[in-house]
Amino acid sequence: MLQFAPGVKVYLALKPVDMRRGFDGLAADVAQVLRNDPYSGAAFVFRSKRGDYVKILTWDGSGLCLFAKRLEKGRFVWPPVVEGALQLTAAQLALLIEGIDWRRTVAPDTVERPAFL
Repeated sequence: MLQFAPGVKVYLALKPVDMRRGFDGLAADVAQVLRNDPYSGAAFVFRSKRGDYVKILTWDGSGLCLFAKRLEKGRFVWPPVVEGALQLTAAQLALLIEGIDWRRTVAPDTVERPAFL
């Protein structure tokens, strides 16, 4: 089971990519298509055309990590295919990876950090 800390930013690439791409190809997509820094520590999620395969690219501080999952039955729940990215919470990513419809969950409002006196 792949888990990310609650504060990690997660970006869902809305357009399918070629799943033969590896570290460098997906990092280039993050920079060019998503207009983001692949070394920021955020998780970038990509899907195949059929929707049954995802890859997650993230920087852990010492190198790029690439995770992959293929569903044996069914497809990952994905928003409409358009350019750009959608930001998810780490909890929504966990649901997506399990093949559960993450769109039915609502993240609570962010809580202001208390001021230290």
